[in-house]
Amino acid sequence: MESQLHTMSNLFAQLGLASDAAAIDGFIETHSPLAADVLLADAAFWSPNQATFLREEILDDADWAEVIDELNSRLRGK
Repeated sequence: MESQLHTMSNLFAQLGLASDAAAIDGFIETHSPLAADVLLADAAFWSPNQATFLREEILDDADWAEVIDELNSRLRGK
């Protein structure tokens, strides 16, 4: 079985957020920088369902993990 590749736009749509490039950039600008001692899924701006999704996908090293890592890096200004 092939692994499905997800985009940042797909991730934002999955999280129930606006998923166009301008909305994604705005979200990242609004919520950056994320403190180094805060796990992405523990950030205060996620709903409980969003946080659970992010946490589970990273823990399971699921198909979404790569794009979630990218979001994590962007929120930290890396």
